[in-house]
Amino acid sequence: MPVLVGLIVMLGMLVIVPAGLRLTGAPDLARIGRLWPVFAAPGAVSLWLPRGTAATVLALCYGLGAVLLALHAVPRVTRRGGPPRSAVPAPAEIALLTALVTPAVAATALVAERAGHPLFGFGLGILALTVPHFHFAGFAAALVAGLVGRVADGPAGRFAALSVPLGTLFVLAGYFIGDWAELGGAVVLTAGMWTVALLTWRTVRPAQRDRATRLLLAVSAAVLAGTMVLALTWALGEATGMPHPGLLWMAATHGVGNALGFALCSVLAWQRLRLPDEGSTR
Repeated sequence: MPVLVGLIVMLGMLVIVPAGLRLTGAPDLARIGRLWPVFAAPGAVSLWLPRGTAATVLALCYGLGAVLLALHAVPRVTRRGGPPRSAVPAPAEIALLTALVTPAVAATALVAERAGHPLFGFGLGILALTVPHFHFAGFAAALVAGLVGRVADGPAGRFAALSVPLGTLFVLAGYFIGDWAELGGAVVLTAGMWTVALLTWRTVRPAQRDRATRLLLAVSAAVLAGTMVLALTWALGEATGMPHPGLLWMAATHGVGNALGFALCSVLAWQRLRLPDEGSTR
């Protein structure tokens, strides 16, 4: 696995996922967040070993943690009873459910890549890039969209909280259906993430008195606006054959920007502010 991609994945495994789980305010997710290093540390080590049995076993440890996290989505869906209106999860909850299951997609790609086996016809290079994609464009994007949707509980907030999971699903489906489906997913995901950036800039940021928090939120919004242009450019080029950046260049720009400028700054900022209605996702 390329060094740059490995470093980005380590950030997602060791920092973004456990810190993000604590931001939800849900005790069960906070608990698995505290246990997460038990699974993430072996996964991180696997990134730097040659492909083979040892790397695969360590990646499977991470996969176990990702599956356990995804299982936390089941009771959050099945416990929704009561009147028919409450049977459908709220947009912010849908975003959180998406965040819970996307690390399992990343872990599946990681195990296959570390074992040196193509998966569903995808080569090892694509699998290696799928791992960071579903940590950041999956977990981090859905989590932040849900948090923003809780604060900006209006049409724009609900759109962001729904379109990010929907776009992520379409991008995943595009892996199997074709480049045009992936382009459609990129369009939906970009619209959702631009809405997240706009709400962060205009609604969440101005409400904070702490200058460091405001700066982190401003950086995350500004970087997100730029990195999603790159994502659209790449998806459009793949679908139409137009000239577009290569995968390694995308990893160095779009990937690093999303990892450091968006995901890390967002997590740090949201840790510094108090969420309204913190019990709403418990």
